[in-house]
Amino acid sequence: MPDDLITLLSVVGVILIVALIIGQVLRVRIGPTEVITNLNARIYAWWVMVAALAAAFWIGSLGVIGLFALLSLGALREFGRLSARTGADQWAQVASFAIALPAQYWLIWVDWYGLYAIFIPVYAFLLLSIATVIRGETDDFLRRVSVTHWALMICVYAISHVPALLYLSIPDYDGRNLLLIAYLVFVVQLSDVAQYIWGKLLGRRKVAPSLSPSKTWEGLIGGVATATLAGAALWWMTPFTPLQSAGMALVITLMGFFGGLVMSAVKRDRGIKDWGHLIKGHGGVMDRMDSLVFSAPVFFHLTRWFWSLT
Repeated sequence: MPDDLITLLSVVGVILIVALIIGQVLRVRIGPTEVITNLNARIYAWWVMVAALAAAFWIGSLGVIGLFALLSLGALREFGRLSARTGADQWAQVASFAIALPAQYWLIWVDWYGLYAIFIPVYAFLLLSIATVIRGETDDFLRRVSVTHWALMICVYAISHVPALLYLSIPDYDGRNLLLIAYLVFVVQLSDVAQYIWGKLLGRRKVAPSLSPSKTWEGLIGGVATATLAGAALWWMTPFTPLQSAGMALVITLMGFFGGLVMSAVKRDRGIKDWGHLIKGHGGVMDRMDSLVFSAPVFFHLTRWFWSLT
């Protein structure tokens, strides 16, 4: 594990310790109110998530790919429950879990960019549509097949771009690609947390009341600004200059925000509050990954186009 990554994880650990102390002090002084209980549940969950990510980083590429494959699996299960399925969808559903997901991550493992970049958008899109229609059930066909395609694109294709960062060939950056993943995850998740905090402190004007009543302009601006400044300060762990790092942080945090809005629209459409209940205080896997799934592919391709040799 690179020394710079150990430094970053140590800083995150200190932040979590401070947050844990603050949470306990508030619980004692104010009492176990709903807000305080939710805050402490989120802090405990962050400990678990950071520990899982640190363990994956320690194992190396196999650990990182395995972790995000498991996250894709959990997200795919959550997404798949959104739509009532018929017997005609079973083949496509089985193929999504048993073929498309492992194949995508195997292609990442062997670094076959020419295929993993198009495997799901082209081949899975076409073949799973055929698998669904071949049974001859046309009732609600477009909605049913759309759920399958959306699930694969969001839960597998988009998430798989995180471990794909391991294989970018960047001049003078050999052996440090884990830092790109740490940078992406830290900046995007920091933006989410900062938007929540700024929104609670100053939030007045809603960004999209019908989609996500908790998101405010004050929270958005404060959160994105905080994460952008943090991204600029973390330039040393990237192949970017400080200004480039700030620009990249701005792009991925905005993509993360809009990703959250899109996924909120999906939940509203299906009449659910959370994707699941796997992570106490955070909902399901997709409740934590909704911003990352929109930012990861953009971050990957911007880095590949402008900094990578491949």
